[in-house]
Amino acid sequence: MATIITIGEALVEIMRTHRDVPLSAPGEWAGPFPSGAPAIAASAAARLGASVAFIGTVGADAFGDCIAQRLAADGIDCSGLRRLEGHLTGIAFVAYRSDGSRQFIFHLPHSAAAWVEVAQISPGILEGARFVHIMGSSLSVSDTMREACYWLAREVHTRGGMVSLDPNLRPELMPVERIREVCQPILDIASIVFPSGEELATLSGERDSVAGAQALLRGNVRIVALKKGERGSTLFTREGALDIPPYRVTEVDPTGAGDCFDAAFLVGLAEGWPLERVGRFANAVGALATTRLGPMEGTFRREEVLAFMAEQGRPLE
Repeated sequence: MATIITIGEALVEIMRTHRDVPLSAPGEWAGPFPSGAPAIAASAAARLGASVAFIGTVGADAFGDCIAQRLAADGIDCSGLRRLEGHLTGIAFVAYRSDGSRQFIFHLPHSAAAWVEVAQISPGILEGARFVHIMGSSLSVSDTMREACYWLAREVHTRGGMVSLDPNLRPELMPVERIREVCQPILDIASIVFPSGEELATLSGERDSVAGAQALLRGNVRIVALKKGERGSTLFTREGALDIPPYRVTEVDPTGAGDCFDAAFLVGLAEGWPLERVGRFANAVGALATTRLGPMEGTFRREEVLAFMAEQGRPLE
């Protein structure tokens, strides 16, 4: 039985090998790499030792094989992963800029990735589920995927499990204002929210992060884990705020770091750790995720994360 369920887009990522080469120009590429925010989170949580199920759809093609084989190798329950004839597996093309920003072209709304449906969610997947993790990007791809996310979140919530939301804003998929609207049904029942600064402002309507977190905490939300990149994270609860310092790494590829942070946070909560310890573990996992090329290549085993934390002089214990 899976403790953590993720649902949404599964895709491959094909990326520029050099910075500042726009997607409109000829140049070299690397990939395909298995990707998709909920799939990355599933991989990270499984590699950290959690029991994980992933629900998504890929094409009956070689890119679909790339994703399915990687998820299976990580020990993830893929009984909810559908192979769809007649639709290509989702693809993201990515270019990196020297200022740290990225440019995306997504082939998602008309790909197999968009065809995630409630019918894929078997009763067996729900048994024992304690967390369901929802991404704003998944709510943005298609109506069918969005309804499947809503249904799963409501079902886990009704059964006493916890819902978490990462806004994961992707203006390439949906206008930001509309993303806020489609996130609201999840936000209404979410216990944990994982925003960046801009995402927190979008969800709360407050530019100040403290005011924004307090606005979210007035509802069902119990934890707002604000991701601040190289500045670490701040964890807001109704009792106050806890700043978690960053770990030092040399960044290679930032894609997926936030998804890995989310996964590690849920793993720590599932194991009943104190919040400060959960935050340090999540920061370490998120930092390590940036040190390898490829979004899912930055998922590490627990023993590797613990060794990294010890080397940095801040062991988990």
